[in-house]
Amino acid sequence: MLMRPEPFRELDRIARHAFGGPIRGRAQPATIPMDAYRRGDEFVLEFDLPGVDPEAIELTVERDVLTVKAERHPTPRDEHVELRIAERTHGACSRELFLGDDLDLDRIRADHRAGVLTLRIPVAEKAGPRTITVSTGDRERHEINA
Repeated sequence: MLMRPEPFRELDRIARHAFGGPIRGRAQPATIPMDAYRRGDEFVLEFDLPGVDPEAIELTVERDVLTVKAERHPTPRDEHVELRIAERTHGACSRELFLGDDLDLDRIRADHRAGVLTLRIPVAEKAGPRTITVSTGDRERHEINA
């Protein structure tokens, strides 16, 4: 309902980890960690973007593809600083999701708090449960929940 799998993205991630570099001859942005769940009549997507300025986040929807792009810049340091450990990632990151037809992509809401980008996507009304009335030859009506 929410998304189709991205089989090659996971293979790329494994290969980058195993061989220590970009795959397919080009640098690729890091993948943004995400949780996705349904709450009532909406899907909620939560993306971890610690240290990313909300102004540096780009959200686009084209057809059924949602793309999240962001960039985290390193902390500016003066010339007298000697960096001893650098484990925090910097640079571009992105995530593409293939969304189902049963989501209302025109009413997506986005919120960024405490390093988490939260998107709320309503389920389209046509995708909700509905009752279908079935008539019989003797004019009785039976309702069936679909």
